Amino acid sequence: MADGPAERVERAESFVRQLYSRGSEEIWAPAAPTYATLAERIGATGVSYAALGLFSTSEQERTPTGDVARHDLAEGAAQCAFTLAAVPTEQEAGAVDVVAQGIVAALSKDTLNDVQWLDLPCGPAVSCVTWREYQLGPEVTATAEPAAFVTAEMQVHVPFPTGPFTAVFTLVTASIDHWSQFVDMMGGILQTVSFTDPAEALTE
Repeated sequence: MADGPAERVERAESFVRQLYSRGSEEIWAPAAPTYATLAERIGATGVSYAALGLFSTSEQERTPTGDVARHDLAEGAAQCAFTLAAVPTEQEAGAVDVVAQGIVAALSKDTLNDVQWLDLPCGPAVSCVTWREYQLGPEVTATAEPAAFVTAEMQVHVPFPTGPFTAVFTLVTASIDHWSQFVDMMGGILQTVSFTDPAEALTE
């Protein structure tokens, strides 16, 4: 998330052109302000990074000649939303274990939450996975029939060892058939988390 409104507007304009790469000004012009406004609202909640992931689910295989063969019947896209926020928490520097234990206790009160302790390279963290089912009315479904809409969310809380904040990584998707791949992606991101200034690390 950019620091100022002007830069957020600029990034929103760039984002919609990438998201709707085959679009035109007719699509980009109204979409950009929508995402810029969304960025303002997200930023006000403490989110410092937000992304929308779109991934092709087309199955591919190599032909005997080495060319890629695409199975058209399997074509589609999987989508997820990812955010990162720094949330103020009452803690002393270095008391990450105590904070993590408190997060486990708080999240475990909801029986729908699957709460797990994580040991990351940067220190202790807490993972919370929640599945939700929503009932959609016939007026918004393609078949004009009531349908269930299921989403899965993984939220990982990582206490700062340097001060009174907790980093909260959140990934949400309705593409539940690809949940395991999204979990792997989140795991890869978490392995890179560090509270050491890269510039300081180079001088050591």
